[in-house]
Amino acid sequence: MRTVFYVDGFNFYYGIKNQKLMDSKWRAAYWIDFVVLFSQFLGPNDVFEKVKYFTASPLSAGKNSRQSALLKANNIRNGNNLEIIRGKYVDRDIHCRGCGAHFTKPEEKRTDVNIATHLMGDCALNLVDKIVLVTADSDLIPPLEFIKKNFPQIKIKVYFPPTSFSADLARANPNKKVILLKDNFRKFESAAMPHKVVKADGSDMAVIPPTWV
Repeated sequence: MRTVFYVDGFNFYYGIKNQKLMDSKWRAAYWIDFVVLFSQFLGPNDVFEKVKYFTASPLSAGKNSRQSALLKANNIRNGNNLEIIRGKYVDRDIHCRGCGAHFTKPEEKRTDVNIATHLMGDCALNLVDKIVLVTADSDLIPPLEFIKKNFPQIKIKVYFPPTSFSADLARANPNKKVILLKDNFRKFESAAMPHKVVKADGSDMAVIPPTWV
């Protein structure tokens, strides 16, 4: 059963970050190999196809640098087993009615649409037999409903990132097959990468951000 993992990077990262605020051991979950992590969830009839990781480059230089290091390390280790699909951040103007202040707040765009497009597109192109969606975003219920109606042979599971949950998304999932990633810390530990990840021919490398050590 060809299995693809569709990871909402924003939900996933901030779920881990918030979990770390409650339990410091979760810092070890920052610098992980996505393919190693999710491969541990494969069933006996599952065949790993790839991880599709949906994200956007943060506007903050520091955040962007840390994310870039993580994605580069994963690309070096995983090649075609990992696909990174990018949206973008834009500054959104905010007006506080209470105090009259104006300020900007970065907002991620396109990620939901990108995930929905890949979910439905992979089904239509017969590229997947089992979908594993990693998110707590209930905005993704419509594409799941579309798949259930038009591709009933496709198996669907939802994995909720640490500290994240959506009752609506859980109810929309066939047979309520959900996984709480916060209950699987040992799998995160097993997916930890060495602090320096070097390409086999030595031509490239990525190093863990100092604040993640």
